[in-house]
Amino acid sequence: MEIAIPGIVIFFIPSLIALARGHHNTFAIFLTNFLLGWTVIGWIVALIWSTTAGERRVRS
Repeated sequence: MEIAIPGIVIFFIPSLIALARGHHNTFAIFLTNFLLGWTVIGWIVALIWSTTAGERRVRS
């Protein structure tokens, strides 16, 4: 159990980054991370996608 929580957090790092940055494709990144993250390539794709420059939302 000691390893489970940190493992889950590490697994969802791409989703957390996208959420923190306000990425406009956060949900799609989460789905990619959730469904394909167990493959190393899927996790890397989600990580790169979450760190790419997204369109900034204008807050009114």
